[in-house]
Amino acid sequence: MTTNATQIQNGTDNSAGQPDAAKGLALVRITLGAMFVWVFFENLGKGGYTTAGYAGVINYYIKSSHSPAAWKWVMGLTASHAALAAPMQATMEISVGILLIIGLLTRPVAVVAFLFLSSLWLSEFGTSWIWELLVPVLASLGLALGRAGRAWGFDALLARRNPASPFW
Repeated sequence: MTTNATQIQNGTDNSAGQPDAAKGLALVRITLGAMFVWVFFENLGKGGYTTAGYAGVINYYIKSSHSPAAWKWVMGLTASHAALAAPMQATMEISVGILLIIGLLTRPVAVVAFLFLSSLWLSEFGTSWIWELLVPVLASLGLALGRAGRAWGFDALLARRNPASPFW
């Protein structure tokens, strides 16, 4: 395949795939961010961020999931501190969602999303369809690796000021 100057100028050179890939990652980033915002409001409406609601969900996972015993111990610790853990999770979910949607600090936020979703996937193991969370887990990892904030995000502005930074 040959590339001419017009293709490069119009951003249609797909040999490197970067312009199209950046837009694709931005769509995944915005979708994942919207999922976090949606889940925040869904959990808020269900009382999932109250002490009793949060502890109830965690205790259900402890009882019903096929998670390793060590992980169930960690979940038990979280459930016993639900008054602190519930608002922390609520703050994390809404913050991650908004930051992904606007494309700000995308790489570190995507790492947080990856770690949180991985822990949730492990907590729910055996209680729901395996792919329900595995796809967003891998999508968040892809966002962290792919610098997804550089298209349609504030990270693009920050990258112009400091292009060598690993954060965007």
